[in-house]
Amino acid sequence: MEGATVLSMAKKATPKRPSALDDARLRQQAIGAQLRSMFEEVVNEPVPTDFLDILRRADSEDTDKS
Repeated sequence: MEGATVLSMAKKATPKRPSALDDARLRQQAIGAQLRSMFEEVVNEPVPTDFLDILRRADSEDTDKS
């Protein structure tokens, strides 16, 4: 009986290889983290001056029509 206990303990101590599903989840988490990081960078970029000029002109045209 003692031999069976040692064998079962050895099986528990052996690290289990991640399954394909676990690998896919890890990849998805890494991709998600990278996308969040990239989004954060884009959100914090200043608005281009040319775009602000277009918005100002559109606003002034709306005001002139009122």
